[in-house]
Amino acid sequence: MDTPMVEVRDLVKSYGETRALRGISFSVPRGQIVGFLGPNGAGKTTTMRILTGFLRPTAGEALIQGREVAADSLFTRSRIGYLPENAPLYDEMMVLELLELVATLRAIPTADRPRRLRRVVETCGLGDVLGKDVGQLSKGYRQRVGLAQAMIHDPDILVLDEPTSGLDPNQIAEIRELVRELGREKTLILSTHILPEVQATCDRVVIISDGALAADDSLDHLTGSASGSRVKLVVAPRSAGGRLDPDRICSQLGSAAGVTHVASDGGEEDGTLRLTAFAAPDADPRRDLFEAAVAADLAVLEIHRETVSLEETFRRLTARSGGRHA
Repeated sequence: MDTPMVEVRDLVKSYGETRALRGISFSVPRGQIVGFLGPNGAGKTTTMRILTGFLRPTAGEALIQGREVAADSLFTRSRIGYLPENAPLYDEMMVLELLELVATLRAIPTADRPRRLRRVVETCGLGDVLGKDVGQLSKGYRQRVGLAQAMIHDPDILVLDEPTSGLDPNQIAEIRELVRELGREKTLILSTHILPEVQATCDRVVIISDGALAADDSLDHLTGSASGSRVKLVVAPRSAGGRLDPDRICSQLGSAAGVTHVASDGGEEDGTLRLTAFAAPDADPRRDLFEAAVAADLAVLEIHRETVSLEETFRRLTARSGGRHA
């Protein structure tokens, strides 16, 4: 079995009496893009700082390619590129000067530097701004420079903290596409509050709440059958002059296989009734609902399945989080 690229084992971090992380564990295999989510203060930034060697855990382990971060910091840092939410950049330096400085600090051999610089400049789309001072750049280009300096040593793993924070919609789309491209050859951990970003780019989601692990699953599973789904129906009487009794209809359709309960969304002036049927995990009850409706002498005018949104799942899993830590 391959060694995980990133592994967290029973990670605990305390600040005096305050416990920011409460024994979280997860692992990330090679080539996966993981959305790392949680409310403000849930412990996301603390976890990322431990993974990248900026903090030491109180207990537990953080491992990069099987080697413990705190015990082998030089190795693990060489395998990670880290883009914090507010990337520390020297505004008075030109973009090219800054990248050359980072290449020097990363101890990239002199003969390899031109190739490495060309690659990150091309990947991050910085060719038009190499001669500009960093302080003159837009927020979008600053994020690109921050990403370039995180990638210049060609790390296997990228840890990105809110990479699209403060960007306009066009800039967000550009960074999103860049993250997708990077995910084809790197392992990525992406922390963001923008849930559509996760849905657009990530293979898997890890959610923490109040320092504890709340969920760790594929995006499809979290927003699909594992969380349950809903079936929306519009029904009408099959017989002329037939009446719609919402309570009776909800009871009749609620007995369909795979259905936990049915709720009425209200009747319409055209003599129809809108319903929501809540399905059990891993169930698709549309066929059984249709047959139950026919047995109840109802015509089904509309029927479609809705999955639970990532936002709903996130809110349900983190509703009790106090949001006390970074």
